[in-house]
Order: sequence, then structure tokens, then C-alpha cells
Amino acid sequence: MPQPTSRDTPLLTVTADTLVAVDFGPRTRGGPRAKGPYRRLFALPGARAFTAGNLIARLPMGMFSVSAVVMIAGTRGSYALAGAVTATGLAATAVVAPWTARLVDRYGQARVAVPATVLAALGSLALLLCVRHGAPDWTLFASYAATATTPNTGGMSRARWAHLLKGDTEALHTANSFEQAADELCFMLGPVLAALLCGTFFPEAGTLVGAVLLLTGVLLFTAQRSTEPPVVRRSTARAPLRAPGMRPLLAVCLATGAVFGSMEVVTIAFADAQGHRAASGAVLALQAAGSCAAGLLYGAVRPAGSARSLLPWCLAAMTALMVLPLLAAGLTGSLLVLAGALLVAGMATAPTMVTTMTLVQRYTPEGRLNEGMTLAVTGLLGGIACGSAAGGWTAEHVSATAGYGVPVAAAATALVVALCTLVPFGPPNRSTDSLPAH
Repeated sequence: MPQPTSRDTPLLTVTADTLVAVDFGPRTRGGPRAKGPYRRLFALPGARAFTAGNLIARLPMGMFSVSAVVMIAGTRGSYALAGAVTATGLAATAVVAPWTARLVDRYGQARVAVPATVLAALGSLALLLCVRHGAPDWTLFASYAATATTPNTGGMSRARWAHLLKGDTEALHTANSFEQAADELCFMLGPVLAALLCGTFFPEAGTLVGAVLLLTGVLLFTAQRSTEPPVVRRSTARAPLRAPGMRPLLAVCLATGAVFGSMEVVTIAFADAQGHRAASGAVLALQAAGSCAAGLLYGAVRPAGSARSLLPWCLAAMTALMVLPLLAAGLTGSLLVLAGALLVAGMATAPTMVTTMTLVQRYTPEGRLNEGMTLAVTGLLGGIACGSAAGGWTAEHVSATAGYGVPVAAAATALVVALCTLVPFGPPNRSTDSLPAH
């Protein structure tokens, strides 16, 4: 094979079809550049179509909670009520989401996701109407709880990749990396879009647009039937929660979620203490941007080793990098320096989550993949709730700077859990655990 020329530089290509394609392929003398991992990924029939629909459906996931808080607090004048309503929705999601995912595995994505999304959209619209027309407070809790039927669109997309790329560990690693980068992108843009809509038009605009995007995206996604995983109607596999290795992995997800939840609340408190609360969203967006970039790079590089052996290293890197915001806040007190520290700290997030989701796919029994991944998301949501509470308490009773110790402690906890439970544990051999070198 000809040796690469001096023009071998990574290219970032953004098109309407491929959305994101990172090309690390070598350019040979006298020939075109070889296809990079992301180009090869989206060359699969139907991949671009279901990805586009899924991204539209996933964007509202970063919009709903912010929209609900702005809408309720703006009309009722109570952040406590707004927080209680969103917390109720989070708790309801933690209970309902695994059941929804189980139905998706049993009856298919299209048959379950569409009616579940319709019910969730009606819940959002009911919340909007109750807020706008001054309905009693209990109606807000009931309406927002109905949105718990929202299907795990990210999990369904990962399930499609697992079906399309079965046996191709390199391509599956790239797909998981892309999905994590997409998660970060949506959670980075969602709150910004929600705040813009609610502030520019009317308080209910964010919730309304989010419901429309969710329903539209799910309809487009489920319409791509050629890439939908086959249904296993009578699976005899054990429940994912009882599968060997899953419970320790969910404990890691819980601790990792606490990192995200505490970092968000503490950063808002720190920016508020500096007199720049409006800038907190942009500062947090930098953390998501760092994670998004790292996720795309991680998918193109494909480090050697199994996911089980790589996870402790990812968690160790995340623990170390989470110290940077603590140092930036404590030593400088500058929001600008903190923003740079969060950008760097975020770079460990996506590789950690990609490796975690790879393990979730490995430990989950055949035919129950959506349920297994939804359990992981539920663990993350529970961790986010706990981390938010711990970070908020520390910021209020100690200081916002001290609050940055909470994500460090949560990341260290995840590392200890992985070292004590996942590393000694040797699950059955399945190809999805392998992450071969490029």
C-alpha cells in the first residue's frame, strides 16, 4: 500500500446528509482520500434517514425541563413549585421508562414509540394549558408526570446501530461515539433554544415547540422500517437488571449522573455569585462542547482494549479533570477561567459514556437491548437528581466554590465502584466488548 503523503490531515465535513463526518482516512498518491469511519458509518442504507429523525426527536430532551421551569416560575412566581414539578416528572420517568423500553423490545419501535410519544406530547400540551389558564397546582404535577412515557430515542437509535453493525466492533464503537456526541450536542443546544423561545415569544413557547419537535422526530424515525431491529416476541432472556454485571454498571451510571447534576447546579450558583447568572448557560455549553468534540475524536481513534478494561481509565481521567473547575473557582474566582476549565473537563465525559454504553450493550441479554439502555439512562437521571441536590446544598450552606468538590467526589465514587466490581468481573464473551485499535 502506498505511504501517506504530507497532506494527511484530519478533515471535519458537515453536510446535510451526513450531519457530521470526521475523515481520518489517508490520502494515497494519485487517488482519493479513503473513507473515514464516520463516512463509512453513514454510507449504510437508511442510516442517515433514521439519524436525522432521531436528532430532531432528541433535541427536545434538553428543552423540556428548562422550558417548564421558565414557564411555571414566570407565571406562578415560584421556583420551588417549578422545581417540584420537574422533579416529579423525573421520578415518574425513572419508573415508567424501563416499562416503555420493555414494550419497545417486545412489540417493536414503531408500534410502541409512536403512541407513547403522542401521550407524552399531550402531557406537555396539558401542562402548557394548565399553566396558561391558572389551573390548580396539582394539575401541573399530573400533566408533567404524563410526559414520562417519552421513549428513549437515544437508546432506540443505538439499538438500530447494534442491529446494523452486528459483529463489526470497530463500526459499533464509532456509532456509539457519534450517539454520545449527539447527546452532548442536543443537551448543549436544547436549553439555549428553550430560553430563546420562552424569552422571545411567550413563556409557553419552549414547551410547545419541544412537543412538536418530539412528535415530528419520532414519526420520521419510526417511519424508517428497514433499519428497525427485529422483534423478539417471546424472549426467554432474564431481565437486564438481573443480568450479571448490570447492577454494578448501573451504580457507575448513578455516580456519573451525580457528576453532571452537581456540576450544572454549582456552575449556576457560582455564576450567580459573580453577578453573571445569565452567562451560566454559555459556560455549561462549553463543557458539553468539549465532550461533543472528544466523543467524535474517540470514535475515530478507537483505542485498543476491551470496554471493561478501559472504563476505569476513563473514570480516572474524568476524576482528574473534574479537579480543574475546583481549582479554577478556588484559586482565581474568575468565570472566564472556569469556562476554560469546564471545556477541558468535559473532554472526559463522552469517552466515559461511550465505554459505559458499550458495556451496557454487552451485559444486556439478547432481545432486551432497549430496556437495558433505558435502565442505564434511568440510573443517570437518578444520579443527576442526587447530584443536583448535593451540589445545591453545598453551594448554599458552604460556598459555590466548595460545591465543585461534589462532582469530584461523585467521579471518584464511580471509579471506586468500577475498580471494585467491574474489573474483577468477567462476563460472558461477546464481541461488543472489544474495542480494537485503529
